[in-house]
Amino acid sequence: MKKLLLLAISLLTAIGSYAENYTISTPNNTLIIEATKGKAAKFRYYGTTASLEEAKALGKAMRYDAFHAFGHHAELPYAALVKFPDGDNAMDLVVDGVEQSKEGHITTLCITLKDTLHPFRLQLCYAAYDDCDVIKFSTKYINDGKKPVVLQRYMSASLPVLSKDCSLLSLHGENKNECNEIVEPLGFGTKILSSQEGNRTAFPTHSSFMLSLEGGMHENSGNVIAGTLAWIGNFTIEFVNAALPQRPTVIMAGINPSASDYTLDGGSSLKTPELILSYSNKGKGQASRTLHYWARHHHVLDGTKLREVLLNSWEGVRFDTTQANMESMATDIAALGGEMFVMDDGWFGDKYPRDNDKTSLGDWVVCRKKLPEGIGALVKMVHSKGIKFGIWIEPEMVNTKSELYEKHPEWVLRHPAIEPQTGRGGSQLLLDMTNPKVQDFVFGVVDKLMTEHPDIDYIKWDNNMSMLDASSQYLPMSRQSNLSVDFNLATIATLERIRAAHPKVIIQLCASGGTRLNYGFMPYFQEVWTSDMTDPLHRLKMQWGALDFYPSNILAAHVCSHNNKYTQRHTPLKFRFDVASMCRLGVEMVPATFTPAEREYAKRAIAEYKQIRPIVQQGDLYKLISPLEGSREYAALNYVNSDKSKAVVMIYRLLYTFGMPHRIVQLQGLDPERNYRIREVASEFENEKLAIEGKVISGRLLMEEGVVIPELTQRYKGNHPINELRESNDYRSVILELVAE
Repeated sequence: MKKLLLLAISLLTAIGSYAENYTISTPNNTLIIEATKGKAAKFRYYGTTASLEEAKALGKAMRYDAFHAFGHHAELPYAALVKFPDGDNAMDLVVDGVEQSKEGHITTLCITLKDTLHPFRLQLCYAAYDDCDVIKFSTKYINDGKKPVVLQRYMSASLPVLSKDCSLLSLHGENKNECNEIVEPLGFGTKILSSQEGNRTAFPTHSSFMLSLEGGMHENSGNVIAGTLAWIGNFTIEFVNAALPQRPTVIMAGINPSASDYTLDGGSSLKTPELILSYSNKGKGQASRTLHYWARHHHVLDGTKLREVLLNSWEGVRFDTTQANMESMATDIAALGGEMFVMDDGWFGDKYPRDNDKTSLGDWVVCRKKLPEGIGALVKMVHSKGIKFGIWIEPEMVNTKSELYEKHPEWVLRHPAIEPQTGRGGSQLLLDMTNPKVQDFVFGVVDKLMTEHPDIDYIKWDNNMSMLDASSQYLPMSRQSNLSVDFNLATIATLERIRAAHPKVIIQLCASGGTRLNYGFMPYFQEVWTSDMTDPLHRLKMQWGALDFYPSNILAAHVCSHNNKYTQRHTPLKFRFDVASMCRLGVEMVPATFTPAEREYAKRAIAEYKQIRPIVQQGDLYKLISPLEGSREYAALNYVNSDKSKAVVMIYRLLYTFGMPHRIVQLQGLDPERNYRIREVASEFENEKLAIEGKVISGRLLMEEGVVIPELTQRYKGNHPINELRESNDYRSVILELVAE
């Protein structure tokens, strides 16, 4: 009997010593975490669908800390560093519990780690979608003690990668030069993408990346990890590539800890932003399409709805937002087939009329000198034209010359002993969102506007200033380092409050152009103003980069005047329309300046865009020829709808050289077994058809053999009314629609 008891104990001990592996999967991705109670959680595998045994056989499995904390092996990259009340920094994290659940399309795996040294826990959460290859990583920091602790490093995610030969794609830029795509070898050491703008994330670096695991970055081949951190404030994404072959490359992402030690009170917790990840074994193109699908169907507000063609007043009249100008522009865009008119900056201010950017922010009352009949009459007039009405606001800001600042100078971010730094116009300041009264004010700006004018359809929400002064007049001095986090958590809470009160109004996110292009904002906004730069050559390249991570229907792209205000470049009207048609089409000029021929063409181009809009805004994107590689003479892409019955091909010639050879473009994403009839979209030449017009060609041939890019020079010989401003053969374009028969 004694021997049997000893044998049973031995068997139970052996069973208990086995590692417990938890698998979470998408249709084509697998994540495996080892989580044995009382032991450290270990990362085993992340990649294309595989069991742990298969991963081991392929040499792709590993056993590395799932979330390394400072303490053990302090020389390794650590994702968590906490200062406890006694000054201790060391942690010993072991598995305390595991929970798995399923709700809707999402399966969640949460692993709770307990610190054996202190009353402190971490909860690692992984959420996988069953309809797309996306897994979200996040971490919750929980202080179970009675005294405050200080989070000195508090990452959202840590992901080890076996490859040492990696290439990194990231986006960089500044105002009017956003979303520049850069690909570089990762190299050894530590590469950091980060922002410290405080309340804006896309300057100078985006919180998105792609990592190729085989060197080089290819559109249609290779293993690629795509990631984007959904956080609206300071972030850091770090790639630690040790020169030791036995160590993996480690990706860590989260809130930027620089000057952001976060005091976490006893009994409280902090949930970190989500890192959205997708693994593609078909290059960066498939990774982009996955993120686009996930964003439209699961994350962006109204992501599966089509966006309207609109006219925004800013570049046309700037601050001259008089009733006559607004009515004229609204009438013109309605006549061209547009669907919305948006009145931009300059409509407000009573004591201090908004005639320039030095005054009036914070005073959200109509300027009767400019709009004597008020907003309501203008909304009614615009609606009478059969189109929607939108309006510009910047509720997080104040000018020193304003009634609001005179009443509440204590509401702005500044140190009490230091003169505050000002932004746009030399007088702009940022309101302190950690202050509950400011939160109520910002909510009230939108709530009052929508309550008094419930027929407003659209709001352009701007933000033209970074957090230049990182000091709060509301927070106590002992909590100033909480500002970066608490400011943005308060912003999110205010946006949630606005959306609960006004769920239907369309809101565009603008911030000196595209400074807030980030998924942290997108549950509350339907679209983003991609850039203040509307020159089509610049815009094509910026849109090309933005489309790596963001779907076309959230990227606002507008047609500017022929002589761009920033570059002074002359470009044809068709080229401007065709570039803007890559995304959500709009107009950013005064339509009254069109010649009769240009007016007719604009009307036709808008009508044609609305016809192909479902494919462009909801279809799968395939990039064919990059404007950033090779000779950079051409760019080409195509969109394909979900059942592959329709496609749109967009071809742009950026640079012309005499005698340049014909270029062949191979389409992608079509059904090889179906035949497609081809027609040109929004041609300038009603009587001159392309050679390919009306032809029926199989999807197989269009993808394998491709088509010769249509001749874009001969058509423009001689005098043509739309072509009067052409000074060269550069900036030519053509759009084709393919319909399966």
